[in-house]
Amino acid sequence: MRSQIGEAIKSDKAVPFHRMLAYASTDTAGNLLYTTVTTFILYYYTDVFGLTVAAAGTILLAARILDAFDAPVWGFIIDHTHTKWGQSRPYFLWMAFPFAIFFILMFWSPNLSPTAKFWWAMTTYLLFGISYTGVGTPISSILPNLTNNSEERIKLNSTRMIGGNIGYFITASFTLTFVAFLGNGNAASGWRNTAIILAIIGFALLLFAFFDSREINTSSQKSLSIMESIRGAKHNWPWVILVVVFIFYWLGNTSRTSVLIYYTQYNLGNKGFASILNGLVMVQMVGMLLIPFLVKKIKKTYVLIFGMCLAAFGQLMIAFVGSSLTGLAIAWCIASVGTGISVSMPFAMLSDTVDYGEWKNHIRASGFLTAIGSSFAIKIGSGLGGWAPSMILNHAGYKAGNTQTASSLTAIRFCVSYLPAIFFIVGAAIMVLYLRYEKQESQIKADLQERHGEVA
Repeated sequence: MRSQIGEAIKSDKAVPFHRMLAYASTDTAGNLLYTTVTTFILYYYTDVFGLTVAAAGTILLAARILDAFDAPVWGFIIDHTHTKWGQSRPYFLWMAFPFAIFFILMFWSPNLSPTAKFWWAMTTYLLFGISYTGVGTPISSILPNLTNNSEERIKLNSTRMIGGNIGYFITASFTLTFVAFLGNGNAASGWRNTAIILAIIGFALLLFAFFDSREINTSSQKSLSIMESIRGAKHNWPWVILVVVFIFYWLGNTSRTSVLIYYTQYNLGNKGFASILNGLVMVQMVGMLLIPFLVKKIKKTYVLIFGMCLAAFGQLMIAFVGSSLTGLAIAWCIASVGTGISVSMPFAMLSDTVDYGEWKNHIRASGFLTAIGSSFAIKIGSGLGGWAPSMILNHAGYKAGNTQTASSLTAIRFCVSYLPAIFFIVGAAIMVLYLRYEKQESQIKADLQERHGEVA
């Protein structure tokens, strides 16, 4: 009992800054490697490794199908984990090496036959994807067990998202420079050497996260069966609402980014401006930094609704700025501040739905609930968010590389402006339903502390 009371007292204290950095380093490592893959792997496969476009597309499609199922599996695994280090923290240690080594092997460029190259790429890409989910799932599932203080969870998650943006910025901005410098005219060597350096950095960051993280709530943690994990979601309506809203966020965000290059090339006649706008996505950090201040003034539900509406407003502005590049940049920045808020809040609020599930069902299924709420929602939303505009463009008669018809240009403009705005607005409207559950959080926290025997 005495140790439980001590844990409860510590759990509400401010998290030390060095532990916030440790948590942020998880997403820095994840984005440093994963963004390199998502941004450059198709080009690497076709122009460096020597695969055909059809073969590369087959690999990416197969991985997308697998990605729809590995997130809940990892959630089950984490919920069934019980060690002296906690449930989620051990995976930063256990998965650091596989995550790094499969990343290196993807960019190794062995001299093989075309068929062997295909299977090498398929195998390493799938294994990297599985290992990435093995790193990404505990990043979300550990948050409810880092602190019981809701405001501290918000700070931790904001710090994590900033760390992720730093990883994204480094790889998106400098990877090609590293490849040219380290390859000295040999593209294959450049990619291999770059991958080794990035993998070492990612490996070190994950080890830092493991050694400087501490999980609480360990007295209430136990290994959960698959059925117990699923029952942890029973009648957990705030979790259901948050998952649906997060899917709509990724529908909007993916649809806007996937069509951007079409808009700048065909509607504006300035294809290169897409790179500038992609760089301006870093403005998301402004939204992330605003979150700790906003949640002190208004409810978390309203903060997320505000972020979604601001993102929608920025996207709608694009339809009215015409061919003004300055106007487009301003609209894109406004939307990015909104997406910065919208992408961060669900991660922090998932922790509250874990508490709700334990309060409602007496099952603390941190791994399963956060895996579905984060990794699964991201993959489903991103997949459909890329598919929806492609269907609209196809229906409008879009032909790659050709002068576009008035119909296809209108479809492109719709997909980059109105379509993501619609997704964001629908998500904001659904989020209104969450308000009644946020009002219960103080009582839920008190009830859980009493249930654990942690009330002094």
